[in-house]
Amino acid sequence: MNIDQKKKFAAGLSIVSNTILVAGKFIVGILINSVSVISEAVHSAIDLIAAIVAFIAVRESCKPPDKKHPFGHGKAEGLSGAFEGLLIFVAIAIIVYKAILKIIQGSEVERVDMGLVIMGISALMNIIVSRQLFEVAKKADSLALEADALHLSTDVFTSLGVFAGLLLLKLTGFHLLDPLIALGVAIVIGHAAFGIMRRSFRDLMDERLSDIELEEVEQVLDEHRPIFVGFHDLRSRKAGNQREIDLHLVQCRDINVGDAHKVCDHLEEELKLKIPKAHVVIHVEPCELECVDHGTNCDFYKKPTESDLPG
Repeated sequence: MNIDQKKKFAAGLSIVSNTILVAGKFIVGILINSVSVISEAVHSAIDLIAAIVAFIAVRESCKPPDKKHPFGHGKAEGLSGAFEGLLIFVAIAIIVYKAILKIIQGSEVERVDMGLVIMGISALMNIIVSRQLFEVAKKADSLALEADALHLSTDVFTSLGVFAGLLLLKLTGFHLLDPLIALGVAIVIGHAAFGIMRRSFRDLMDERLSDIELEEVEQVLDEHRPIFVGFHDLRSRKAGNQREIDLHLVQCRDINVGDAHKVCDHLEEELKLKIPKAHVVIHVEPCELECVDHGTNCDFYKKPTESDLPG
């Protein structure tokens, strides 16, 4: 499978696993009258919606540029991440409401063993699926899959927390633990939601590339300084797994159009080798200095040869 197919498969796997867990947690939570298990069911329901949104976003972001979207569809993943974050905050509100209601009204959890089983299964399934998602997200630089993986990895900890709480409840008979655990789940997933939304907004607001990627861009340019005078106005932005880089390249005023074009093509190819899926635009400007020699041009410049550039 190529990387796009792996992204779609991983997103589909998340949908299947979340569907199973939502059904199981809701049924068990209602049967044993446990707000902590029901809160986990709500959490997984939000994850299911998020997984569906991620699947749609991944499928959309894999589409090539077209007439209406000449820069591609990478921002679909940023929108997906922001939507998923909002969904988590909705889940938090529901969980907090149910937990506070149970603290006020009071009620006992029944058949605790059923809750322990479903929480154990949930933790195990989410460990397996989240690892798969993280692996593909890292290779594909997919914000949508990473957000989905974060949801599921958070589910692992909350499921284990609910498991431990139910076990303690069974041993002590202290039923107030149930809504208190639910409030703990709300805090944990709230922290995860904040991180996801922050990254999504950075993507949607055209934040520049990371320091590491910008250093790689400047390294490529510095290595090729003999075939141009200088550069300025380097700009960059990230949209999903796509990168946009543009800059102004200063070349000798006497260089011919063909040689200037070769220099730009070569730099674009080198930058794309360092930063895959980068779209590079180079604007050529003439050097303000007068040429000393029409063969070698400015003191800073040597005429590009076949050894410097591809044919």
